[in-house]
Amino acid sequence: MQELEQIVNRLESGELPLEEALNEFEHGVRLARVGQKTLQEAEQRVRILLKDDDDATPDEFIQEAE
Repeated sequence: MQELEQIVNRLESGELPLEEALNEFEHGVRLARVGQKTLQEAEQRVRILLKDDDDATPDEFIQEAE
């Protein structure tokens, strides 16, 4: 999360050359996707833990529209 914030700050500064800004943006997108996947997996684990069914498996995660 800290690395993502640093990337945002560097991009917002407007001081990066275009190619470097694109590379930073690409890296930020990858970090955000990893964070989103980790969050989804944690949510599935919580759902399983809260179920009473001992044979429960992770449900397909459906992201709600914002």
